[in-house]
Amino acid sequence: MSKETVIVKILDKEYQVACPAEEQTGLLEAARYLDQQMRNIRNSGKIIGLERIAVMAALNISYELREASKSGASSEQEASVSKRICDNIDDTLNRCRQLDIG
Repeated sequence: MSKETVIVKILDKEYQVACPAEEQTGLLEAARYLDQQMRNIRNSGKIIGLERIAVMAALNISYELREASKSGASSEQEASVSKRICDNIDDTLNRCRQLDIG
């Protein structure tokens, strides 16, 4: 499975993500969804700072995923998707921290 670099834009910042070609559509949809969730949180004015906004968005999305799983998603599939999402969030937060430091 060959991975290609895909550029996603979240809160007006571009991120390069390695992704198999057959998963690019899903990645882009997920990035758009995350961007919208983060914009909603930022626009509420209650949360300040990219890292805090990202964590709140991750919590909200994790809650949505958990609620959706109660209505029938397989637990193995849920665990796999949840792990991928958490790994991507961790990677993004680490890159944000490195950009802030550098």
